[in-house]
Amino acid sequence: MASSAASETVNSPIARPANGKNCAIQSLDISILVPVMNEAGNIRPLIDEICATFSNRRFEIIYVDDASDDATAEELVAALADIPQLRVLRHFKRAGQSAAIRSGLLQAKGTLIGVLDGDGQNVPADFPALEAVIIDASKDGALVMAAGIRQSRNDSAVRLLASSVAKWVRVSLLADTHPDSGCGIKILPRALFMQLPFFNHMHRFMPSLVRRHGGVVLGVPVAHRPRIVGVSKYRILDRLLVGVSDVLGVIWLLRRAPEQAGVSEVVKSKSTTGSARGNRKKVSSKSALKAARGKAQ
Repeated sequence: MASSAASETVNSPIARPANGKNCAIQSLDISILVPVMNEAGNIRPLIDEICATFSNRRFEIIYVDDASDDATAEELVAALADIPQLRVLRHFKRAGQSAAIRSGLLQAKGTLIGVLDGDGQNVPADFPALEAVIIDASKDGALVMAAGIRQSRNDSAVRLLASSVAKWVRVSLLADTHPDSGCGIKILPRALFMQLPFFNHMHRFMPSLVRRHGGVVLGVPVAHRPRIVGVSKYRILDRLLVGVSDVLGVIWLLRRAPEQAGVSEVVKSKSTTGSARGNRKKVSSKSALKAARGKAQ
């Protein structure tokens, strides 16, 4: 059940102190990143769903408020008092969804990173299925991202058409075979996420970027439900026009992808070290003997 918004307006940046109770756990299974901008009314219900999904687990929820100007900040402050796993970051200036995700990633402590849109249309109960895919597919050391594939999308006809156009562009120009790159729920290892190049709107191209770094993208069917409160922050035409330059930039990145080569650290063994020292001593003795003979002659 959603709690009422705090009555006091909060104008200062919101963050848990470094020595606060939410930062006491240093090792976590998973961090759930939720970027939000003007999502008042959707805050507490979604937080409660995430907590129910990961009960009895070591987890944290990091909400990143992208300079909301509605009651989002107040609702997050109210939730902080009740949810020990919750951390809240706030941008001073609106920077976009990718920047919000990046801010959360840099603060996250989880071995795995879950990403979830804050509008409530994706269902947190789908996270365990994505996590199971990650665990199973990573047994041989592969870098894996599990990404949702929305079933029976609850969006308008216009948005569905725009998504179809965007999908065609990604398949044609980026060879992105993931059927639903725009889905807002996914899980990947933090170590892999930190390797991906950061740029505005990069969250729309994560399957291509993961493959660029030698990773594997596995699709998992997930639920999708209609938005209950608020409106979408994306205007269809603007999204398509901006997407053109984004695609060109990603094409450039893919063509200049780093060579994927395995790497291991070479360490010295005690036996090898002792043998090397013995050889050095023998060589030194022989040199000294030759020098002495030369002087005698």
